[in-house]
Amino acid sequence: MDYQNNNTESRKNKHLNFKERVLIELHLKDGFSAYKIAKKLERPINTILNEIRRGTTTQIKQGKCLKVYLADTGEAVYKKNRINCCSTFKRLECSDFINYTVDKIKNHSWSPDACVGEAIANGRFVRSQMVCTKTLYNYIDLGLLEVKNADLPMKLRRNTKSTRVKEHKKKLGSSISDRPVEINARNEFGHWEIDTVIGEKSNNDNVLLTIVERKTRYAMVVDIASKTAEDVTDALNRVRSLFGDQFSQVFKTITGDNGSEFANLSTLENETDTKVYFTHPYSSFEKGTNERHNGLIRRFIPKGNRISNYTSDDIAFIEEWMNTLPRRILNYKTPEELFEAHLDQIYGL
Repeated sequence: MDYQNNNTESRKNKHLNFKERVLIELHLKDGFSAYKIAKKLERPINTILNEIRRGTTTQIKQGKCLKVYLADTGEAVYKKNRINCCSTFKRLECSDFINYTVDKIKNHSWSPDACVGEAIANGRFVRSQMVCTKTLYNYIDLGLLEVKNADLPMKLRRNTKSTRVKEHKKKLGSSISDRPVEINARNEFGHWEIDTVIGEKSNNDNVLLTIVERKTRYAMVVDIASKTAEDVTDALNRVRSLFGDQFSQVFKTITGDNGSEFANLSTLENETDTKVYFTHPYSSFEKGTNERHNGLIRRFIPKGNRISNYTSDDIAFIEEWMNTLPRRILNYKTPEELFEAHLDQIYGL
């Protein structure tokens, strides 16, 4: 029997094969950035970044521990993860807007507004067959949908703390007051905010390092061993290696808080053209984009849960979910779309 559609070419939305993993290993040895590898293999950059993280192992060479990506390791981790792999959610047919909305809210953690805006932006439904965002909320309040207010995390959250600014306790580098004011307009790409997310309050749990680009809202989530300056520096060095010589074009500025884990952050200015700034103490609102994304992570990793209990695949899923979520503020485009468009300009592709 002939299979006319059978071919050896890779298709979108398909898993990486061993041949592609070998190419990733070879390209990394040749000094290629993750973005360049993604373009070579015609894969999303998130796919390559996640594969590099999964397939990176520690080797000892000349008495030194080195972290390198190996195709064999990546393939072994992939096969191990596939043993118990199954479809988490049933994908519904998008013939009815209400069913589509319920599916996205319950199974993908979208907001009602994201459902309406994304459907309009992509022409998924005839406008007369849809309801507006306000009506969706009314339906939820009236119990007319299979969605409850408990399924809308932000609706139940209330800010009861008054804003307060205390005196500076320490100064790790240039103040956010010295940052160019045009950065506040978010018209230029390459300005990032950095923070950490802790799980269990102990000294033996992992920590998530979160870096968010202000214009596109693209987020990078890196699992690190502890909340120390050394581990943060090591994680940033890994991020630098992913973007190669174009790092300072992608990361023009980084804004962090005065936490001790960012004590070495200013050293980036000595090694790259990236500028580093720090918010005022007790002023988390000055890097609100990152704080907002940390709130999204808390939907999957509640406070008090050990981060070390979550696998690298879990962290990669959360990162990909945030970067592929349509945003109203982005005209219902995704952070990943806009981020890759800017990388195309920087790399000249």
